[in-house]
Amino acid sequence: MKPRLTMVTLGVDDLERAIAFYREGLGLKTDGIIGEEFAHGAVAFFPLNGGITLALWPRTSISHDSGLPEAPPSPTDFLLAHNVSVRTEVDTVMAQAKAAGAVIVKPAHDTFWGGYAGYFQDPDQHLWEVVWNPGLLPAD
Repeated sequence: MKPRLTMVTLGVDDLERAIAFYREGLGLKTDGIIGEEFAHGAVAFFPLNGGITLALWPRTSISHDSGLPEAPPSPTDFLLAHNVSVRTEVDTVMAQAKAAGAVIVKPAHDTFWGGYAGYFQDPDQHLWEVVWNPGLLPAD
C-alpha cells in the first residue's frame, strides 16, 4: 500500500445539518448533496488542501454499504486535526466553530510540547483539534 490518504468520510446523522455546519459555519466549499437518486447514495464532498476530500455520508448508509451494524458514536475513536500557521489562528478557528454550533471540548491552551491547541466536536460528535504546531507548520 502506498502511504496516501485521499478521502476522509465522516458518518453523520443529519446530512443537511452537517453540510450547513461545514459549509456555512466553517466556510468549506461543496457542491452540496449528490447521489440522492440512489438508495444510500446521498453524500457531500468538500475538497481540502493537499488533494484530500472530506466526505459526509449518513451513518445509516455507511452501515448499509459496509454490512456493519450501526453503533453509537465514540468521539475518542478518531481525531481530525487542523494545523494552522499562526498561533492566533487557533483562537479564530475555535470561535468560528463555536459560532457554527460546535461544542468546545477543551479551550485553546498552551501544550506541554510547545504548541497551542483546543478541541471541539461537530454536531455529530466528531472530535477536531485545532492546533498550532511550530514543528509541523502547514505549507499554505
